[in-house]
Amino acid sequence: MDDLRARSAVSRPESNVPRQTRPSVVMAQIFNRSTNTLSRVSIFGAVFIIAALITVWGVMIRSPYFTEARVVREQPVPFSHKHHVSGIGIDCRYCHTSVEESSFAGIPSTKTCMNCHSQVWADSPMLEPVRASYREDRSLQWTRVNDLPDFVYFDHSIHVHRGVQCTTCHGPVEQMPMTWRENTLFMEWCLQCHRHPERYIQTAGKSIDSPRKLTNCSICHR
Repeated sequence: MDDLRARSAVSRPESNVPRQTRPSVVMAQIFNRSTNTLSRVSIFGAVFIIAALITVWGVMIRSPYFTEARVVREQPVPFSHKHHVSGIGIDCRYCHTSVEESSFAGIPSTKTCMNCHSQVWADSPMLEPVRASYREDRSLQWTRVNDLPDFVYFDHSIHVHRGVQCTTCHGPVEQMPMTWRENTLFMEWCLQCHRHPERYIQTAGKSIDSPRKLTNCSICHR
């Protein structure tokens, strides 16, 4: 029996040592204390960089580089609205014949141009593409200035009959020597008018739909 107790004492040498006198185990420090500072700086730096990138992206997508707003588009013939509208006094509907009847405002045919230019500036080198188009019976390939995505439905006739002026969307076209896009055509820009139509249209004799109806998704996305 004495041998058994002796072997037990040897196998558990600390069993009889009071708890407060046992040696404490100290874990070695793996990371330097400066790591805490470095991690905080890294986290705040990452947040700052992400916020800066989001800000830069927000500015860029509203810049003329993306929206093409106020950027003159190259055309086959340098047509001046300022000359034809403000200078001569031609009504917009003379060229854009379907603006009051169709979703598309219409692009004038070469014959419409030649009604005048067969007699006015008839030999101008600048207008040779117009004369060639008329001779060869082919349309001029104009570059669209205001072009909405295919998933957006827009009807010119509805807006015109409700009192929306051309300049509301297209800007002072009568002052443009060369045509540019005045506005971004972003959805948020359209919603500004649809939420507060009374600010943008002539209401005399015109009915105004409620903003709740005008901001329904199906109005523009069909």
